[in-house]
Amino acid sequence: MRQLFLLILLLFALCGTASAQFLETFADGDFTQNPAWTGDVASFQVNAAKQLQSKGPAVTGTTLQLMTPNTLAVGAQWEFYLQLAFATSSGNYAEVHLTSDNQDLKGAHQGYFVRIGGTEDEVSLYRKDGATAVRIINGPDKTVATTNNLLRVRVTRTEASVWNLEVDMGATGQNFVSQGTAQDARYPTSAFTGVRFTYSQANAQKFFFDDFLIKDISAPAILEMKVAGARSVEIKFSEPITAASAQNLQNYLLNGGVQPNTVELVDPSTLRLTFASDFATGTNRLQIAEIRDLQGNTARNLQTTFDYSPIAQSGEVRITEIYADLNPLQDLPAAEFFEIHNLSDKTFNLQGWTYSDATTNSASFPSYLLKPGSYVIVCAAADTALYKPFGEVVGLPSFPSLNDSGDEVELFNVQGQLIDKVVYTNAWYRDTQKKEGGWTLELVDVNTSCKGAAAWKASEDPRGGTPGKVNSVQGKDVTAPQLVQATTTAPDKVVLRFDEPLDSLTASVLSVYQISPDVTVTHVRVLPSSFEVELTLQAPLRENLKYTVTAQGVQDCSGNRATTQQTASLVLPAVAQKGDVVINEILFNPSTGGVDFVELVNRTNKYLNLQNWQLANREKGELGTIKTISTQPLLLAPGGYLVLTSDAKVLKEQYPNSKPESFLQLSSLPSYNDDAGNVVLLLPDKTIMDEVAYNAAYHFKLIKNPEGISLERLQLTGPSTAANFHSAATYIKATPGYLNSQSQTAAQLNQKLTLTPKVFTPDGDGVEDVLLLHFQGVAPGSVAHVTVYDASGRKVRTLAGNQLAGQENLVQWDGLTDKGTKAAVGYYIVLVELFNLNGDKEVLKETTVVGGRF
Repeated sequence: MRQLFLLILLLFALCGTASAQFLETFADGDFTQNPAWTGDVASFQVNAAKQLQSKGPAVTGTTLQLMTPNTLAVGAQWEFYLQLAFATSSGNYAEVHLTSDNQDLKGAHQGYFVRIGGTEDEVSLYRKDGATAVRIINGPDKTVATTNNLLRVRVTRTEASVWNLEVDMGATGQNFVSQGTAQDARYPTSAFTGVRFTYSQANAQKFFFDDFLIKDISAPAILEMKVAGARSVEIKFSEPITAASAQNLQNYLLNGGVQPNTVELVDPSTLRLTFASDFATGTNRLQIAEIRDLQGNTARNLQTTFDYSPIAQSGEVRITEIYADLNPLQDLPAAEFFEIHNLSDKTFNLQGWTYSDATTNSASFPSYLLKPGSYVIVCAAADTALYKPFGEVVGLPSFPSLNDSGDEVELFNVQGQLIDKVVYTNAWYRDTQKKEGGWTLELVDVNTSCKGAAAWKASEDPRGGTPGKVNSVQGKDVTAPQLVQATTTAPDKVVLRFDEPLDSLTASVLSVYQISPDVTVTHVRVLPSSFEVELTLQAPLRENLKYTVTAQGVQDCSGNRATTQQTASLVLPAVAQKGDVVINEILFNPSTGGVDFVELVNRTNKYLNLQNWQLANREKGELGTIKTISTQPLLLAPGGYLVLTSDAKVLKEQYPNSKPESFLQLSSLPSYNDDAGNVVLLLPDKTIMDEVAYNAAYHFKLIKNPEGISLERLQLTGPSTAANFHSAATYIKATPGYLNSQSQTAAQLNQKLTLTPKVFTPDGDGVEDVLLLHFQGVAPGSVAHVTVYDASGRKVRTLAGNQLAGQENLVQWDGLTDKGTKAAVGYYIVLVELFNLNGDKEVLKETTVVGGRF
């Protein structure tokens, strides 16, 4: 018997004992280590025969236990030697606990055990359910009915939890006889194994145990299959496997015909297979002919599958066409879409990819295999039938709407990585008619890394677009980038904007840029948009000093390099103060088919940045609609004009003498009523820079139809009051972008009452049409009465009646009488009567001349 187990021990040493295997022969004469048994240690000994023997107290009813760790529970076999040198009974029996969830075998626990002896003198298998034992294999009675019982017991549990209990009453290990079978899978795990027995006084030292063997009998099973790359997969087995079986390349077959190039044991139970080519997108099938564990258990004809989809990298799939503005329809369906194109040689599964727009609304893609070189139309699921005649279509259950004027289209893979992004505006159409709707935006060169307006234009296909197919505007960028603008973001920071994306490597070279006079650039950074470059300066710029920025040899993302120097003017703008920029001209009642406009003028000697300034109106006395003038830097030079309108083209057509270079087109202006209203100019923090209250009554009374005629500021330096505005000359109607037709030079106020001009001709020709009266130095709280008399002393016109006066006052006479007729040519007396709070009266008097054109 001892020789047999020594042979088994030798075999274990040669094969390399697995940690889950257990063998104890007590050959070392010790049971407290290798392995360590715990429990009633003082009541056990290893005898001279190298057996575990009881030596408990000679007290009837004593129960002893001894246990050691064991995790084998399923697909395992237990075998042990036992000698009971007494006649078994209800008070004298032994139990060998095969599995247990804790080490207190005397208490409540869960597991399985073999009982030898008892009332029926049998060998039976039990399941322990806490404090209750349930017999699941009832061995034949009287199996251990002698006064000296020698036996070997073997218990086998398959992976399907079929139990077989065997006994060899000769203890040779050669004549096992089955005591019965059963199926029970309640407890699939274990923490301990051990012995427990009960005896009467005379049998305290008559229990003998030996040759405990617990071994794995299950073949290796695949626990996990993990894709480790485009060509590698890792397979984790249920237990350690032999290197010889694992490293046999012929054991493996991928998709029915491909063997791996290499096999690597990552750890004792995990191997990595690497193949010569990428896995197929979708489901792949792996066959394993044979694999063995360290105990020689062999698994044959294992089959498993794994799904693979290559991870797309940024730029491998491009957004190539966008259909946002549907009307007026051409020959495309009345449904939005965008198109994506696979530039790579891989097939991508789009399942789990997402599309989102500028408002962070997003939609997920269903499963769809995007093959190399293919195009697919992406639209709402409800619109897929409309686009199927055009090509391959993927419908999204929710489809964030594409804004007509501009939006963001972002494409993310299933890992959340950004694959492509397009931030478009309707200016990208490069065609005034097509941007009104019915045409798609197409990417000109699908292979370029360039982004932005330069890479897109309106489709040239007569249907309005090319969904699902090669774009109609295919081409290649051959134009070098142009420097568009230079602006400051801080006294020592300058941003240069180009008309197309730059090559970040060449654009980051310090020597490319120079600023004169006498400014040193110390650092260059290409901003994320790729259109802009930020320069850091050694010293801050001087306010209002004009500089020149030079860029030499800048290269775009297509590789086109500028061969000549490019320059742009640069100024560090001053901080704006209230009244620096004024509302200079207002067209609130345009001609039929015309548009409103508001003209601003910088009346200082400072450069001012109008970025984030706002134009507004008033509604019931409060600020109403507010429109941002520009979110980008917008420099207004000293004396510079800026005309704000909703349609620059129409404005130019209606006023041919206008200066379009001063026009700035907004998507819309605040609403300005034809009869009266307020035009408000705001700083970014909503501080009022200037405000003009206008009224149709301010127009020259002899104008029969004021449509299309603007109100112009008379004196640029004067106040923003009704008296300082007048109808533009009737022959020109408006002067957007240049000097007002009614412009007057402010008078030198060196006396208390000043008239400008001395001679005026109120005929609407834009030349000295209006008389302005300035009076100043008035006592606080005074009331003014202003009257015009002819040379004979007859009253012609009352310009102000008991009007509260200020320190400085401006009153306008348009040359009309109180009856609404034009005053005759001749001399007139202007009389200003001032009454203060004390009742005192002061009279100011000057003469003027109403002239005529001959």
